[in-house]
Amino acid sequence: MTDHDYMQLALAQAAEARAVGEVPVGAVIVKDGEVIATGFNRPISRHDPTHHAEIAALRAAATAVGNYRLPGCTLYVTLEPCVMCAGAMMHARIARVVFGARDPKTGACGSVLNLFANTQLNHHAEVVGGVLADECGTMLSDFFAERRQQSRTEHS
Repeated sequence: MTDHDYMQLALAQAAEARAVGEVPVGAVIVKDGEVIATGFNRPISRHDPTHHAEIAALRAAATAVGNYRLPGCTLYVTLEPCVMCAGAMMHARIARVVFGARDPKTGACGSVLNLFANTQLNHHAEVVGGVLADECGTMLSDFFAERRQQSRTEHS
């Protein structure tokens, strides 16, 4: 499978988030060509600001392999990771981070800052951005457009 194929799986996870009213972000973790974990956003429904798609996938992967370190793994996510998620990936020793849409407000893989390029930090994953960026970005922009429309309808 290719990066595009795995990102399609992450998009399916994002659709799960959207189906339960969460911001549609999905993540997949792959090791040796096998999906070992998935996750999607649930901070609203779980009342947990840390329940981002990446964190959910990292927790599931760590449980699956029986170790909090995940060397040799690639994390695919539909939106550029934030500082919290990038930090967690560093602690887990993720080898590669592949994301879809850029996040110009909180992106920590190049849009606002790039934690993985900071030479003062002890772990540096390979970062690939823009994989299925249009599809990932459209899912997010459609979600927020629907939310704005819903809000207008409720307040009119």
